[in-house]
Amino acid sequence: MNEPEIGADTQVIHEARVWRDNGWTARVIKNEDDDGWAVAMTPDGQVEPALVGPWTMGRDKKNPKALDTSAFNTLVKTAAEFVRRHEQQLQAALHRQVDISCDRGRVSVTLDIEPDEENPSAVLRATDASGEVLGEARVSPGFRLTRASAEAWAEAGFSTQAVR
Repeated sequence: MNEPEIGADTQVIHEARVWRDNGWTARVIKNEDDDGWAVAMTPDGQVEPALVGPWTMGRDKKNPKALDTSAFNTLVKTAAEFVRRHEQQLQAALHRQVDISCDRGRVSVTLDIEPDEENPSAVLRATDASGEVLGEARVSPGFRLTRASAEAWAEAGFSTQAVR
């Protein structure tokens, strides 16, 4: 079977060991760790699977059970949830927010990390309740945003020098 190029129109495939539909491809593969089988779930347009999990043996206890509509739909739901949780975890790691009260009222202080293998950075930003930016500074991606550090920055008038 020839694999379509990434980005090419993907056709629907419903075979015993390969299903492609709904933006996902399920491929039953030999489990490299033991004598069993695994299923790899790959989103359309991606090369690497988003999720690989164990797959059921067939009745002969040698070959894998064939994929079917119900199993495929369950696999898509599981893989999509896994990807969604991973994205949420990444977002939580790259974005922090602390709300404080200061002389300017209620202020939200955010830290947005910009990942980059060669030159990672982060932006610290303070906004008031109306969304007006009160201060912004480039900081190290290792900067620890806590209530205390946000309050200290507010007391310094949101000065860029106060967070260097």
